[in-house]
Amino acid sequence: MEGEARQRSGRSKNLVGFEVGDVRYAAEILRVREIINPLSLVALPHAPRAVVGVADHRGEVVPVVDLRLRFGLPTVEPTRRTKWIIVEVDQRSVGLVVDGVTEVFGAGDPESRDVPELGVGDAARGIAAVYKHEDRLVFVLDLDRVAAPAEALDMSQLSSMIPGEEA
Repeated sequence: MEGEARQRSGRSKNLVGFEVGDVRYAAEILRVREIINPLSLVALPHAPRAVVGVADHRGEVVPVVDLRLRFGLPTVEPTRRTKWIIVEVDQRSVGLVVDGVTEVFGAGDPESRDVPELGVGDAARGIAAVYKHEDRLVFVLDLDRVAAPAEALDMSQLSSMIPGEEA
């Protein structure tokens, strides 16, 4: 029993937890660059619905994906808990709008559950893994799939849209 407690407390923290609506999600910590308060956005014409715009983050033009829109949920006004999680996708940054960040935690095989097959759209849904953490299910996102709407943007042409940025 004592060995189990040591093993559990020694687990590396490999996930960043957050909420979108009433559901808990997580992202691999190695793909998370930063967690920030929302910045000013520049809306893009003809952008995918989930891409709410681009922002100047530390001199980089970053597309921002609202996970509520990405998951088909109604939008809500940002609160003090609203955060952007800046993640690395294909060697560039993408911002993910979340309702709140919960914690950094470790999860491993004992907590792992099978990813449910829900039918059409499973690939686009972007769930890489499911874990049981603190008596709740946590869905680990496949960041490449979830951020896919931002991948369609030609970032080289967007820097001129942000005030103070030059093409």
